[in-house]
Amino acid sequence: MKIPTTLKHKPVIVSENYSNIDGRSAYETDAQGLSLGLAQWNDRGRVDISAKVWRYTGEKWSRQSEELPIHRVLDLAILICRSKQYFNETAYRYDKMYQEENPNIDRIGLQGDAMTISVCTDNDKIDEDIKLFAEAFSRDDELLSERLHLLANLLREMGYGHGKRE
Repeated sequence: MKIPTTLKHKPVIVSENYSNIDGRSAYETDAQGLSLGLAQWNDRGRVDISAKVWRYTGEKWSRQSEELPIHRVLDLAILICRSKQYFNETAYRYDKMYQEENPNIDRIGLQGDAMTISVCTDNDKIDEDIKLFAEAFSRDDELLSERLHLLANLLREMGYGHGKRE
C-alpha cells in the first residue's frame, strides 16, 4: 500500500510493506508503513526529520498514525535496550523484580544531562504488571533479538560501538 504524500508529514524514505513484518502482528496489522521525512510541525526556516508509523483502517489513513522526532525514536531504542538488559541480567535477583527502596535501573548520559530509567512504582499494579512485562519480553525474545542483532551490525558497519569498521 502506498504511503500518502499529500499530508503534512512529507515522506522521504519509506517502508511500504511494514505490515508484513510488524512483529507478532505481521500480516494482521493496521500499521501499513514506516517513513522518515520532513516533520509536520516544521516552521518556516526550520526543518526537522521525523519518523512516522502509518496506520490504515481498511477505508482511510488513521488519525492514530504516529509521528516522532528522530531523536525520540533513538531514545526509545535506548530505553528498550537498557530495559531488555535489565530483565535479562538483573530483575531476577529481586523478589518483586525490582528494588522497592531504589527502583532506578540506570542513568544514561545524554546532552549534558542523563536519561533516568526506573521501574514505575507509581503504578499501583506494578508488582503484577512487571511480571507480565517480563513475560512479554521473554516471549518476544527471538523477535526482538533479530532486530537488535541487525541494529548492532548496522551500527558497527557505520563505525559506532566498540567493534572495528569492516
